[in-house]
Amino acid sequence: MQTLKSAPPTAWFGMAVIATMALVAVFAPLIAPYGETQIVGAQYEPWSEAFLLGTDNLGRDMFSRLVFGTRNTVGLALLATAIAFGIGSVLGIVAAVLGGLVDRILSRIIDIIMAIPSLILALMLLTIVGASIASMIFVIALIYVAPVFRLARASAQSVVVMDYIEAARLRGEGLGWLVVKEVLPNIASTLVAEFGLRFCFVFLFIAALSFLGLGIQPPTADWGSMLKENATLISFGDITPLLPAAAIALLTVSVNFVVDWMLHRSSGLKD
Repeated sequence: MQTLKSAPPTAWFGMAVIATMALVAVFAPLIAPYGETQIVGAQYEPWSEAFLLGTDNLGRDMFSRLVFGTRNTVGLALLATAIAFGIGSVLGIVAAVLGGLVDRILSRIIDIIMAIPSLILALMLLTIVGASIASMIFVIALIYVAPVFRLARASAQSVVVMDYIEAARLRGEGLGWLVVKEVLPNIASTLVAEFGLRFCFVFLFIAALSFLGLGIQPPTADWGSMLKENATLISFGDITPLLPAAAIALLTVSVNFVVDWMLHRSSGLKD
């Protein structure tokens, strides 16, 4: 509690935005006045009491789709990030603990993945396996395993040379104990801060794929596809298509505010 009291205003703002979006995602069916895919009016109806943010190109309520988009876009980004971190951090720590041939093989595989630009790799894989939610999560997790692996490996390498790691090995502790009980707790703060940053990358990546038509597929509400579907309104001076983009920017900035504060705390620096 004392730690939260010392948080700067930017961190409080970020946590408030994140908490608000989390509540919106959880209670989306209760907040949205209409269904996610329900056609409730004519195309591109203006803002009114019936339609708070007007309707989209098919006559669906924009406010309702914006609310449901919070659940879909943020939820899938969180899931993909969690999978990438679970796999990447474990493999990185294992490579650092075992070293030798295992480390070299894993590192070369990661180098191959990172050698291909992420967007090109994602477009190529999604074209092969098909654009679905499951395949998108798999592809994004595969791409972001690489940077997580490198961070976890680099952080773990500074820990595995410590005396208490050698003592644990002399006691006969196995690989699982060394990874979970000895190394992971000592690099957890670094991984947690990186999780926030990586979530932003994944979140923006999903929005970009949806904008290109290879992410979350219609009629599922998604902020990236909503921007694409209603972009024509910008030509008529209607800012409605910019609202999903504003939501993307707001969440990204908020997460970065919180991550910056966490990095500052973990570094031990004083204000």
